[in-house]
Amino acid sequence: MKTIFLTITAIASTLVANAQNDSVLALDKDIQVMTGIIILIALISFTILTLIKRWMDYRLKNKSIDNGLSENVINSILQDSTNRNKNLNIKWFAILAGVGTALTIINYTLPLGIHSLAIMIFCVSASFLGYFFFLKHTDKQND
Repeated sequence: MKTIFLTITAIASTLVANAQNDSVLALDKDIQVMTGIIILIALISFTILTLIKRWMDYRLKNKSIDNGLSENVINSILQDSTNRNKNLNIKWFAILAGVGTALTIINYTLPLGIHSLAIMIFCVSASFLGYFFFLKHTDKQND
């Protein structure tokens, strides 16, 4: 479901970029192709990693059952915590907010160059730093 949504979003974003009139600065075709390829590679990689994780969890669960462990114990070992899932959403929000901030700053500092890469790196690292402080704050509240 997530991959379908992300694929549709990626395709729609290129169509929106092409729908702009000539007075608005449009993205270069090479940048659009490169962005699409990067998104496609990321989606394929995440899908493969998720499939491998589920397959390995399935094998581990079957081996544990064959060795005589109860199914309740195995499920408690393999179950993801709900806090981790909640924090995963916050992490993606922080990453995407950092990328959005970087792209906005890059738009105002055209032409594209090595400084654009530096802006992207600093904004994404700042978003990870913010996520780290969020985790530290929530761990302090849980204790």
